[in-house]
Amino acid sequence: MSKKAEKKPAEEKPAAKPATKAVEEKPVEEKPAEKAAAKKREKRKKKEKKIFTLYKIENDKVSHVRPTCERCGTGYFMADHGNRWACGHCGFTRYKPVGNEK
Repeated sequence: MSKKAEKKPAEEKPAAKPATKAVEEKPVEEKPAEKAAAKKREKRKKKEKKIFTLYKIENDKVSHVRPTCERCGTGYFMADHGNRWACGHCGFTRYKPVGNEK
């Protein structure tokens, strides 16, 4: 007989160990879609800046309420941030002069 024809007797594998403790699965509580939808907040629409908030009329003359950006030119107003003016378009910042207050 050749080596290929020889068969070894099947070895018996040891039996699997029985589980000592059964793992109990807790049911997963799913939130109803109604509660999830109620919790989401609606997006608020931003109010557009009205043109009359950027200009002031005095003695039949129109003047700017806020300064315009030095880099961007006319049409780009700077935002008031307390101690400075800042351009939202290019990021230019101009600090307000500090007054002698006593």
